[in-house]
Amino acid sequence: MVRSPLTPQERERGERLGRLLREARGARSMVEVAAVAGLSAETLRKIETGRAPTPAFFTVAALAGALGLSMDEIATSCVLVPV
Repeated sequence: MVRSPLTPQERERGERLGRLLREARGARSMVEVAAVAGLSAETLRKIETGRAPTPAFFTVAALAGALGLSMDEIATSCVLVPV
């Protein structure tokens, strides 16, 4: 299956998610947070850098739990407001 190219809005949302996760991770290592979330450090790295801008819901939920974020916080931080 060929995936459709991401829209600029989807890319921006992914970048916002990555920034939020990096800030919430603070001084903790990627390896530590990824292990708590049940993910690989490479998956977390891709999400944080925007190379995986549309992670699965359960991946985001696992990261939210590992970082002490609510899904509402994530949604609010990542939603794009039309100008």
